[in-house]
Amino acid sequence: MAQRKKSRGHRHHGVAAGQTPLVAERTLHSVDTHPIHDSTSFWGRRRVLLLNSTYEPLTALPMRRALVMLLCGKADVVHDNPSGPVIHSATRSIVVPSVIRLRSYVRVPYRARIPMTRAALMHRDRFRCAYCGAKADTVDHVVPRSRGGSHTWENCVASCSPCNHRKADRLLGELGWTLRAVPSTPKGQHWRLLSTVKDLDPAWVRYLGEGAA
Repeated sequence: MAQRKKSRGHRHHGVAAGQTPLVAERTLHSVDTHPIHDSTSFWGRRRVLLLNSTYEPLTALPMRRALVMLLCGKADVVHDNPSGPVIHSATRSIVVPSVIRLRSYVRVPYRARIPMTRAALMHRDRFRCAYCGAKADTVDHVVPRSRGGSHTWENCVASCSPCNHRKADRLLGELGWTLRAVPSTPKGQHWRLLSTVKDLDPAWVRYLGEGAA
């Protein structure tokens, strides 16, 4: 038993020298957020866009995980805000980045269909009502579910509350309405990210392509 404890302690000492994610995370001991007063919610709320080495968008990471990747040398900063929050570790200070990029390429498994979520649908329709063009705040089924409509990209649109209420369970032909654009399934890897994130950092737009603007 004593030998096992000694071995474990030696292994932990070696990890500290290599700055693995666990140890690197422990070195992030303070945050100078300036206008942000609740540092706990700041840690949990802030997201950082992670790009592949080819600049392909992969996911939105929690801020702490992104900083650990930087400290471990697995990623580099692509975009940050010099006047933004600063994280202090034992040996350095880091401006919180908006976008980071992997140093090594990661192969992403191909998935044929983009998952349809409220966030992605709103991005596809640019947060505008498919019927009148006003700001959208709900999702509507073009052919109502009560009348056989499916819950798919091709049958769902962003809608404002007044239009959604007026339409109810009726068909467009019964109202004399038309769609501003034909709903379709978006294409592109970045849509997987848009399906999970509602509020985008403006710095991400140039890396996410159509749908993020």
